[in-house]
Amino acid sequence: MSAPTDDTGVGSDAAAVDTGVRGYGQFFRAAFRKKLLLLVRYPVNTISQFGTFLLVFFVVFYGGRAVAPAAISESIEGIIVGYLLWSMSITAYSGLSWGVTREAQWGTLEQLFMSPFGFGPVMVVKTVVNVLESFLWGAATLLVMMTVTGRWLTLDPLTVLPLGVLALAPAVGVGFVFGGLAIRFKRIENAFQLVQFVFIGLIAAPVAQYPLLKWLPLAQGSNLLRTAMQDGVALWNLPPAEIAILVVTGVGYLVAGYAAFHYCQRWARREGVMGHY
Repeated sequence: MSAPTDDTGVGSDAAAVDTGVRGYGQFFRAAFRKKLLLLVRYPVNTISQFGTFLLVFFVVFYGGRAVAPAAISESIEGIIVGYLLWSMSITAYSGLSWGVTREAQWGTLEQLFMSPFGFGPVMVVKTVVNVLESFLWGAATLLVMMTVTGRWLTLDPLTVLPLGVLALAPAVGVGFVFGGLAIRFKRIENAFQLVQFVFIGLIAAPVAQYPLLKWLPLAQGSNLLRTAMQDGVALWNLPPAEIAILVVTGVGYLVAGYAAFHYCQRWARREGVMGHY
């Protein structure tokens, strides 16, 4: 004889969850609040992360000024913009890939699949929160860099924010790819480290001399951010063709990365290794 069921049980609670726009918005606010609480609750880790970004820049700036002061003085604005984009890209990319790895290590990855919102939408919210965090770190890092160097760049929010979001989109796409690979192959942390150095090459790509490089991830975003922040060119004064390339590469790499992530998680489920680590 089966046990009686209670209509007020867990199943009905899960079914009562608002998965519409309002519920999704509440979930986003909860995820963002959690991120802020973690930053405040663990101040040593937060300060260490911020200090690491600044330390690397100080090494580049002061070390370069000691070796080649003239070259550093002439290119410092470009270095600031490039380093800003690199630090933000690392935060946005690693937040997703490392987040999936930690969920697998903790054994909570499968619980995300039981969310009433669905695994994909949950990861999208986490990604948006990571991007917002990257802008938070980027703003703080940029302020310190401009104060130390004495070079103040043009910061028009109507120009910098849209360009920044589109510039970071390929990095998020790469994060989705490695997040999917982490679900399938588990231990790929060493590959995470290599991507950071690849990002440096992409951001510093000489797109003016080799226009085809504009189609690589981060390259066009870095190029237009330098133009906007270093030369003070507003978004509406940028060449439409250049903006079109940025939109296509940003959206294209993001969609391709999410598709790869979706494929990898389905692959892991078929192989029965979703919860293994």
